[in-house]
This record gives sequence, C-alpha cells and structure tokens, in this order.
Amino acid sequence: MTVHLRSPRHLRIAAHAELVSLIVMLANVSTVHLKPISSLMGPTHGCAYLFVVIGTCRCTPAPAAAKLLAVVPGIGGLLALRQLDRVYAARPRTEQAIPS
Repeated sequence: MTVHLRSPRHLRIAAHAELVSLIVMLANVSTVHLKPISSLMGPTHGCAYLFVVIGTCRCTPAPAAAKLLAVVPGIGGLLALRQLDRVYAARPRTEQAIPS
C-alpha cells in the first residue's frame, strides 16, 4: 500500500493562523484601530510566525527554499507548506500490513 504523506498538521494550523491574524491586524489598523484587537492579534501572529519558522526548520525533509519561504511574514508559512507538500509527494512511502 502506498501512502502519500502531507506536511505536518501543526504547521498547517500555524500557517493559517499566521495569515488570518495578519489580515485581522491589518483590517483593524486600516479601519477602527481598537486596542484590544491589536493586543490580542499581535502576540497571536508573533507566536504563529515563530512556530511556522521553527517548525519548518525542524522538519527533516525541508529543502532550503521552504526554510527561506517560512521567514516571509503572513503568507510565507503557506508557501513553505506548498514546498513541503512537493517534497512529500515526490517520496511516497510504502507501508506493509501487519498480519493478524
């Protein structure tokens, strides 16, 4: 049986959280600029950004391009995931069934 691997789920969640938090922060700054939203979304975006960068660098098959893309704020996490998905798709893993 051939199993096609995907990039880790925690990186997917963090990359989407990074992008969504950046969009919310920019929308807040360009419209009403409420302090509570800024104080909540700023650390959220920062933590998600750091999680994506460190998680991508720690991922074993991550090419240099994925590591560099992860550093781009906002959309870099999604671009890095795209690179990682290409690496995982190129290396299918075969699993053997355990006899019962």
